[in-house]
Amino acid sequence: MSRIGYSPVSIPEGVTVDLTDDTITVKGKLGELKQTFQEITIKIEDNEITFERPSDKKTHKAKHGLYRSLVYNMIEGVTKGFTKELELVGVGYRASNQGQKLDIAVGFSHNIVIDLAPEVKLETISEKGKNPIIKLSSFDKQLVSQVAAKIRSFRRPEPYKGKGIRYVGEYIRRKAGKSA
Repeated sequence: MSRIGYSPVSIPEGVTVDLTDDTITVKGKLGELKQTFQEITIKIEDNEITFERPSDKKTHKAKHGLYRSLVYNMIEGVTKGFTKELELVGVGYRASNQGQKLDIAVGFSHNIVIDLAPEVKLETISEKGKNPIIKLSSFDKQLVSQVAAKIRSFRRPEPYKGKGIRYVGEYIRRKAGKSA
């Protein structure tokens, strides 16, 4: 059983945390995030946020750790930010961007064009002899991970040749294929 909910979250300098009856708001140099909560008591004392659950029920235990992790990610996001990198592996796979529009060619008859949220910063890196890389960064961990998963879902890496869109550093388990 995880006991992550018991560890307090420290508030760094430059971050303000406001607590209303069912919403916590975190403001920092990169942005502002809000999260609603229920059934868990949140207290702010001496630049530390503590979380208490009313009982040892299974739902209370789950929410105890969940809200602690969400608030920790909010504080990390407004101070440092989060980055996800996707790699396009395959012959003729390309990625380019014009502002917040991502244009990827991954083997379909037409290119896929995606409009990204303004909170997500987009950068594409194409070097000769290397796979194209899509770099997504934002202060909202949930949003940047969701956008990266959506982009990856257009062409998941397949186990025979390893072609597809994968996270940088992701290991793809390979299969042998047919033997003649």
